[in-house]
Amino acid sequence: MAITSANQLELLQTAEAVAREKMIDPGLVIEAMEESLARAAKSRYGAEMDIRVSIDRKTGRATFTRVRTVVEEESLENYQAEFTVEQATQYMENPEVGQQYIEEVPPVEMGRIAAQSAKQVILQKVREAERDRQYEEFKDRAGTIINGLVKREEYGNVIVDIGRGEAVLRRNEKIGRESYRPNDRIRVYIKEVRREQRGPQIFLSRTAPEFMAELFKMEVPEIYDGIIEIKAVARDPGSRAKIAVISYDGSIDPVGACVGMRGSRVQAVVNELQGEKIDIIPWNEDQPTFLVNALQPAEVTKVVLDEEAGKIVVVVPDEQLSLAIGRRGQNVRLASQLTNLDIDIMTEEEESKRRQAEFEVRTKLFTDSLDLDEFFAQLLVSEGFTSLEEVAYVELDELLVIDGVDEATASELQARARDVIEAENTRAMDRARELGVEDSLVNFEGLTPQMIEALADDGVKTLEDFATCADWELAGGWTTVEGERVKDDGVLEKFDVDLAEAQNMVMTARIMLGWVDPEELLDEGAEVSEDDAEQVS
Repeated sequence: MAITSANQLELLQTAEAVAREKMIDPGLVIEAMEESLARAAKSRYGAEMDIRVSIDRKTGRATFTRVRTVVEEESLENYQAEFTVEQATQYMENPEVGQQYIEEVPPVEMGRIAAQSAKQVILQKVREAERDRQYEEFKDRAGTIINGLVKREEYGNVIVDIGRGEAVLRRNEKIGRESYRPNDRIRVYIKEVRREQRGPQIFLSRTAPEFMAELFKMEVPEIYDGIIEIKAVARDPGSRAKIAVISYDGSIDPVGACVGMRGSRVQAVVNELQGEKIDIIPWNEDQPTFLVNALQPAEVTKVVLDEEAGKIVVVVPDEQLSLAIGRRGQNVRLASQLTNLDIDIMTEEEESKRRQAEFEVRTKLFTDSLDLDEFFAQLLVSEGFTSLEEVAYVELDELLVIDGVDEATASELQARARDVIEAENTRAMDRARELGVEDSLVNFEGLTPQMIEALADDGVKTLEDFATCADWELAGGWTTVEGERVKDDGVLEKFDVDLAEAQNMVMTARIMLGWVDPEELLDEGAEVSEDDAEQVS
């Protein structure tokens, strides 16, 4: 088959038709044709030659050219596509390295095999262009809702026609036991768009929390306009969900706006989610208050927040326990997802027993250590004293407010507490020495004898050992494993050393050892306290 004037115009017509059918740029189709013709020409003239084809976008005329590049003599490898400066003088005036000599060659006759090869090249290029177009179209639509038509179901996964392509609704992204038949209309959330070897892969979801948020945005104009914001969503797909909202207009109730007149707005969302029950909760910056709202309809008596651990203890009346936990733990689980906190629920009776146990432990500490009778020890605990250090080093006036305590009694209490602490410090230091602790660690400011003993028990016996510790190894912390928070115990955690203090001590040790330059830390914006600087100097 030769490229003659009879079929020159057909090239352009074919390119236009293919581009229109595949919804891609006609120029990409013509480029594919140029490449396929160039391949056919190389098979005729030689694979080593640099043959190029250019198709005129107006007339359809295909021009075949051979390109040769001027190179250094020592760089000459391909004699068909390259030549030296000396050889180029036969064709060019004053040739220079890098210049190209282009000459037109006769069009080729395309046999059956060459034509088939050209067809494959064109189809491949068209497919690639189609995939690029599809990816570019859908990559920016991730995070939005789209309507589609069910094409088929494969092993529980639903293949959805979304207009200019296909997408997959995987089995675990369907609500409950949803099933679809071909040609069913379906509303889905575009969760992810990936560029892969076989083309763009579009993954859909109906269980994602964002799907519910987008549905509310469609049903509630105030959310679309930004007057109301959805702060958090937690779902047990197909069963129950909680959604937290806040209004930036004091005259608009966020919960009422989302519910709508006679529940019309929320009911539209419920119907789309196969009857999923939805609790709409007002958002609050104060976490305990927000949690109380999140545990509705259960009533909460008391909330104790541990911000460092990311945990919260909720106390409810005995008769409200089952309601707060919910069926199969559903209510507390959703509240935990909504607030991003680990929630421990206990009844008033359980909380009372816990407080009583703590009271008894502290009472025993004072009776045994300070040689006090039980009543006097209970008075100390009732006034908020929890440790010997508090008794020993508190201002004398704080002891005098206790009924029956005069100045002499207060001074005696403090003297006894200090004697016990000193004896315990001596014992702890002696044992630490027995374990092999070196002076470099003993003299490090900020560590008590009990802390040094605990470090020695853990194998930390020198300042170098201490400097290699991570802050969480000292202060403890929390790690998320398979979606659950797991406690990491710290060596100094029982001494109330938090992460910031641990980080500060470790960094000071590294500076003292010369491992870290404090000037570099300051340049990087890290915080080095004045105490650190003094200790280093």
